[in-house]
Amino acid sequence: MAGHEKNRNILLELVKQPDNSVCADCGAPDPDWASYKLGVFLCLNCSGIHRNLSSKVKSIKLDFWDDGLVEVMMASNGNAKACEVYEKAVPCYYYRPQRYDCIVLREQWIRAKYERLEFTGETKYPPPSYTTGFYKGLLWKKEKEGSQFNQRKFVLSEKEFTLTYYSKENEFKRPKAVIPIKDLNAVFQPKKIGHSHGLQLTYQNENHTRNLFVYHEKSEEIGTWFNCIRAARYAYLKTAYPTGRDEQLIPMITRNYLKEGFMEKTGPLQKETFKKRWFVLDSHNRKLLYYKSPLDATELGAIFIGPESNNYSVKECVPKFSIGNKWKCGVMVDTLERQYVFMCEEEKEQKEWLSALRQVLLRPMAPQDYANEANINRKK
Repeated sequence: MAGHEKNRNILLELVKQPDNSVCADCGAPDPDWASYKLGVFLCLNCSGIHRNLSSKVKSIKLDFWDDGLVEVMMASNGNAKACEVYEKAVPCYYYRPQRYDCIVLREQWIRAKYERLEFTGETKYPPPSYTTGFYKGLLWKKEKEGSQFNQRKFVLSEKEFTLTYYSKENEFKRPKAVIPIKDLNAVFQPKKIGHSHGLQLTYQNENHTRNLFVYHEKSEEIGTWFNCIRAARYAYLKTAYPTGRDEQLIPMITRNYLKEGFMEKTGPLQKETFKKRWFVLDSHNRKLLYYKSPLDATELGAIFIGPESNNYSVKECVPKFSIGNKWKCGVMVDTLERQYVFMCEEEKEQKEWLSALRQVLLRPMAPQDYANEANINRKK
């Protein structure tokens, strides 16, 4: 028992070291698991993925560690040494999952690092698909109307900066859509789409935001699509902003939405009946988009969220007129064009929307934001 306690204390001291104090794979703080096969410290979620890969993992606090395994962990030099080996040549555009990302992103990052050894710097043949500038294959795509998913052929070309998809598998027929990489965003949405590998593709189609909802049965395939899109987006951004530094461009490659969820919305007179709508806050473009349902192909409307310095504001409210609303927690957004009133189901949702909207309000306008503001207001 004394030896068990001694070994546990040694591990607890090792995990306090700066490089070991976060998960080796997702960066979550205070990891309490470790792989003695790889010599790395892991969070609970990532340790589960390692266990599925037959990587030997144990809980630092709950499991028994014999002297030999503790010596392995001490000799391994922990996360820093593993990073030198397994992350030696990660492309700057390759997505590194964060602590709250979905499991498919975590799993494919871990498999790419330790199983497929994609980032060791050694030449591979065939090379990983995301390094070639071209990718094609079949994805299950939700139809614009209805809930059915059908297989469609997609072709990504970094050379032409386009993502093309076809109604039929034969790519020699006229494509259904040719999507410029310039406007393309990709974000994993497993809960929203109802599939663990669900991916939402969004782009500008004339005066609307167009959503495509796709998935693939294989997690490696959908992960490859995601990083191929990121590689093409990075190449485009390097062309569009030739003096831009990587630390400026990488956050622009793809982005998660700051907040999504249902609220009730009334009309411009604030006397109209409240209607339930699905809202998406795209903080990058300062847009609050609203839809009839989460899987709609195009938005019903868009609201530009400017900065406080330009007289935009958000606050809690109790509406003067409440017709048809079931929810009681109000949010009022003032823009240059009009005042909007929304109702949230719970106070927790109200506070989250207020916090998210205020993050956008506190950010100064970028040059491209003025064009977005003008385009949105022109449509009203």
